[in-house]
Amino acid sequence: MEEFFISHGYLSLFIVSFLASTIIPLGSEWLLLALLLNGYDPVLSVSLATAGNTLGACTTYWIGILGAPFVVSRILRISDEEQQNAERLYTRYGSWSLLFSWLPVIGDPLCLAGGLLQVRFEKFLILVFSGKLARYAIVSLVTLKMIQA
Repeated sequence: MEEFFISHGYLSLFIVSFLASTIIPLGSEWLLLALLLNGYDPVLSVSLATAGNTLGACTTYWIGILGAPFVVSRILRISDEEQQNAERLYTRYGSWSLLFSWLPVIGDPLCLAGGLLQVRFEKFLILVFSGKLARYAIVSLVTLKMIQA
């Protein structure tokens, strides 16, 4: 299966990164790592992973804006408890908490909370993009350092 994703390279990375921040509970770092180990361009890889993951987060944000409870509970499978935890974190730290939208378990609910709480889209986009870019850049840098060692 990994060979399939690697053979489709950048497109696979973009799609997996998008899905990882929306409807399917999976990670995308493993594919970024695999592509880097197979000689793919680090800057393009980080850019595509960040773009895909950010667009996926925007999808969750817009679901929050539209207030679709069915989609939230049945498709995204974000429990009431996860939503409440994200809203508490958001209430405590404000929109700055969106910098942590890359975290497992709490990241998607934070994006949803951003939509539910009607954060200005421009602010949402900048904060979410920054957090996701930092994560992929760090994963990429660590991987490249390990390859060189």
